[in-house]
Amino acid sequence: MADVHVREPGPEDPALVAAAIRPMQRPDRRFWIVAGVAAGFAIVGTIAYAIQLGTGLSVTGYNDRAFWATYEATLVTFIGFSYGGALVSAILRLAGAPWRGRVSRIAEGTALATLLVGALFPIIHLGRPDRLLEIIYRPNFESPIVWDMYAIFTYILATLALFGLPLIADLAIAGDHASVTGRRRRIYRRLSFGWRGLPIQRRSLERALTIVAILIVPLAVVVHTVLSYAFSLTSRPGWHSTIFGPYFVIGAVYSGVAIVIVTSLVYRHAYGLRDWIDDRVIRNLGYVLVALGVAYGYATFTEITTAGYVGEAADANILYSLILTDYAPAFWAFVAFGLVLPVIVMLVPRLRTDVGIGLASACVIVAMLAKRFLIIVPPELQPLIGIDRATYTPSPVELAIVAGGVGGIVLILMVIFRLVPVLSINEIHELEGGGQASAVVAPTLADGVSA
Repeated sequence: MADVHVREPGPEDPALVAAAIRPMQRPDRRFWIVAGVAAGFAIVGTIAYAIQLGTGLSVTGYNDRAFWATYEATLVTFIGFSYGGALVSAILRLAGAPWRGRVSRIAEGTALATLLVGALFPIIHLGRPDRLLEIIYRPNFESPIVWDMYAIFTYILATLALFGLPLIADLAIAGDHASVTGRRRRIYRRLSFGWRGLPIQRRSLERALTIVAILIVPLAVVVHTVLSYAFSLTSRPGWHSTIFGPYFVIGAVYSGVAIVIVTSLVYRHAYGLRDWIDDRVIRNLGYVLVALGVAYGYATFTEITTAGYVGEAADANILYSLILTDYAPAFWAFVAFGLVLPVIVMLVPRLRTDVGIGLASACVIVAMLAKRFLIIVPPELQPLIGIDRATYTPSPVELAIVAGGVGGIVLILMVIFRLVPVLSINEIHELEGGGQASAVVAPTLADGVSA
């Protein structure tokens, strides 16, 4: 296989190129340990799904009342991670944030990995996955599930475009590095489609990326709003709410920013990328996280106070169970760790460190999964006729499949950044002139917002 072209050496900072391709080099023992643990979770999840497929949904905790539960909470959470990661990259691009190149590749890779795994959970919940073909052959266009499937498929294509377009330049740059040889170098040069860094190529790439970024923002809003319709268009107490569309969208971006922060910190620590994913970048993302958390907290307060003020019996019972009885520990833990903790961390300078912001972001990830569970399960268990309440407890099979999904996301991310640069080399060079890694900027709120 002959090389498509020979690119002239570019002006990119050698330190930047070396840092970006560091995860692509020969992995060390830590890599294989993490990959082995993630693969173990994925295998356990696969075995659990095989058991469910052979036995039926009787091995889960689902029943005639709790027809949606853990799988749907995980679906909304993972898809939310994806939308948030993609929107972080798209919005920062459209806003012209000069530091976006340092986290854009991680945000886009995280969006792709979580979307691919999250899209599996509607299939996992089907007792007969072959019936998925019925949606294709005989779709019921009155069902929001059909529109959600089409929306997710469209979003997968848009996410692939957002992730793949910036790689055209970066693969050409990586293909010229001395450590990239043989078949990998030939593949990279072919996938770079003759990129030479010419002005006309740069303008065309920037134009294409701007178009995709513009399209992906309303697409993400529409897709997650359609996902919320599966709940809000159902006349069940606790779900039939006009706020669910924006509520789901804000929650998606909130949790998405949190997972981008955690993933960025993990790669920064594992591969010595502190000079490029510096404290300024993490703080700026932390400020974005707090702003979204305040918005999500306001939406939560609005939803609860509206239901409590009207005082209809079914809604009041659900609210009572959330705040005072059965689900109160989980709800108040969500408030404390998912809403209040990030604000405290970003307000107190001593806590505004990579460890503090990373811990707060990890708490947001877990808290948002718990919140999706609280949105779905309590309304289902509320009796519509009579007074007997149903019960639901996740089974080991369900928990194993969810753990397998988490392992799958980790594995996909590790594979992605073994194959492509973890930093957007060309974008950083364009935005920052290819100079040395910028110095850490003083942690002021004005800087975080203006940047």
